[in-house]
Order: sequence, then structure tokens, then C-alpha cells
Amino acid sequence: MPNKQLKFHELIILSFRSFKTKPQRSFLTIMGMSVGIATVVLLVSLGYGLQYILIGKLMTTEDSLVTMEISYPTESNLVIKKESIEKIRKYPDVAEISPIANFSGEVSTVGTSSLIVDVQMVEPSYFRLSGTLPSVGKILGEKQGVVVTSQTLTALGLKIDSSVLNKPFNLKVSFQDEKTNIDQEVKANEQPPLSGIIVDESLAPSAIVYSNLFSVDPPFYRKALVKAKSVEVLEKLRDLLINDGFIVAARIDLVTQARKITNIITMVLGVFGITALIVSAIGMFNTMLVGFLERIYEVGILKSIGATDADVRNLFLVEASFMGFLGGLGGVGIGWGLGKFFNFLLSFVATRFGGKSFDLFAVPFWFVLIVMGFSIVIGFVSGWWPAHRAAGLSPKEAFTRK
Repeated sequence: MPNKQLKFHELIILSFRSFKTKPQRSFLTIMGMSVGIATVVLLVSLGYGLQYILIGKLMTTEDSLVTMEISYPTESNLVIKKESIEKIRKYPDVAEISPIANFSGEVSTVGTSSLIVDVQMVEPSYFRLSGTLPSVGKILGEKQGVVVTSQTLTALGLKIDSSVLNKPFNLKVSFQDEKTNIDQEVKANEQPPLSGIIVDESLAPSAIVYSNLFSVDPPFYRKALVKAKSVEVLEKLRDLLINDGFIVAARIDLVTQARKITNIITMVLGVFGITALIVSAIGMFNTMLVGFLERIYEVGILKSIGATDADVRNLFLVEASFMGFLGGLGGVGIGWGLGKFFNFLLSFVATRFGGKSFDLFAVPFWFVLIVMGFSIVIGFVSGWWPAHRAAGLSPKEAFTRK
């Protein structure tokens, strides 16, 4: 009568037998795998967390990725005229352009003296193209308002929080005539309310307002934001602007460099994690080999009652793969849990000292799937040699060894 191969559910039932007969050894082997997998997950999630935080700071809006900031070299003493703005606007690869005028001005509010600040006069598209977002409050909407830096409020003696939002500000700006160098002082048409605060200690006292807040248009501009129609034409448009004598800075360059740096950091962290995983895999291989030596007599019995070489081989491989799966599952759980714990701890400390909560550890879902698949492969590979040895045993050899 020909031998029949064991069905998959029968292999599962038989493979569980070792978990019942040697529970402590099985548990320690799975825990060893879990610790190795958890180390990989935790270290790689740290690398991805750093990448998300850094790139998230740079890539605040989608349009900012295909936007370039142009200006003339400082030593040239050149400024951007309205004619130049209109010329660039007509370039075939330009989607839109947003000029930025910088002039010295004064700002004050109720109960404060005047403070000399740098006033940036912008168009409504400025925030979307530049990716500039206030830390407190919101960007300027359709109505008039003002966004200031935290240093401005500090110099005025005001708190840096939401309590000062919507407070009316007095603004005036000094337009410098390019030919006569005589300053023309222009007051704002109205008292714009404080809309947002950019919290950054490195920024000097400054205010951002819409150009139409003043009755007089800026005589010239220092910078402009140029949005390309697509990423594909970005380099072509950059070369064209450079040929016009402009210094060109693109945010996508910063994002690309940041991604390269964080990818290297993630790879280095991953190498340390994989080293720990290899040690765990060696421990699992040793467990499977010892298990085979202890079960030689069992293999002889299985073969004597009709089990094929493939049945014996599959039995060991299913057992090893299942242990690898459990090790991966435990490792992902431990690594994810530790990451969540550290995120909570760091966010708690940050908020206690007046900062914002953040996630330093981030585990992408696709990485979890890769780790789970990899852990099963490790279990399969660890059990291959013992499975091959067991499949090659004859019943007579097995009983003789016993």
C-alpha cells in the first residue's frame, strides 16, 4: 500500500508536540528571536522617525517642493523690479510667482512702544509656496492680518501664546527710494490683528503682512518664490533663472539631502539590529539541531509507520517556521510597544518644558510585513539542516542510534 503524505493540518498538530514536551526551551527560543526582531524594529523605527520629523519640517506643503526662491547676490546690490517679475511669470515652465518685499518698519500694539522690525510684504500665495507655517495661530487668510516671530513678541514684552492672537497691531514701513535713498514712511491702511506666531529663536524680530495692507506698492522686491509646473521641468527652469543672474534655492534639494542622510542613519541602525538578530538566529538553529538529536527515535517510529522523507522534512520545517513566526510576532509587538512608550515619555517631557509633542519612533506598516516575512524565513532556514538530516534517516539507523 503506497504511503500517503501528511496533510498540512496534521503537520501543524505534530509540530505543536515539541511545544508541549519542551515548553521552556520553545519559549526561550521564541523570546530570543523576539528580542532580536524587537531590536531591529526599534532601531529602524528610530531612523524612520528621524526621517519623518526632519522631512516633515521641510515639506510642510506640497507646492513648496516645486518652488524655488530667487534673489540677486548681495554684493551685486541689484533688486527685483516689477518688470522682472512679469518677465519670469511668462516663462513657459512657470506655474506662478510670488514676490517678497523686505523693508524696515515699526510695529506696536496697545500698551507697548514701537519696535523696529523687518517687514516682509508678501502675496496671499506666499505661505503655500514657501511652506511657512506659524507655530501658534494660523496663516493669513483672505482678510488682513499679521504674522510675527517670537522674538518680536519678546521685544514687545508680550507672551508667546494664543492669548495675544487677534490683538490689533500698528504697522508702518519705510520705503527706500532706489535712486535718492530717501525713506518714504507709509502707514498701514488699518490695524491688522495678530494672526500667527512663528516660534523660532534664531529669527530676528520681523512681521509678515500682505502688500495690499499699504496704499503704496513696494518699489522693488528682494526675493521671489517661483513655482515650476512640475518636478520634471524644475531643473530646466532653475538653469534658466541662474542664467538670468539669480541665486536659486529649492526646497526639494534640502528634502533630497535630508532623505539621503536619514537613509544612511536608518541603514546603520539596521545593521546593529540585524547583528542582534543573527545572534538570535544562531540560538534558534542550535535549538532545532538539539531537538533533532533528541527526536531521532521519534523519526524512526514515524518512518516505520509509513511517513515519507518529505513528511519528516516538512514536520521539522513547519515547526521551525512557526517558531520564527511567533518570534517575529513577539518582536514586532515588543519593538512597537517600546517605541510607543518612548514616544509618550519624550512627548511628556517636551510638553512639560513648553515644547510640542512628537513621535521619535515610527514603524511603517510595510516594514512590519517585511519583518514578519523575514522572521519566517529565518525559522525556515534554521530548521532546514535538521530537517534534511531527519529526512535522510532510515528507521533502522534511527533505532540503532537510539
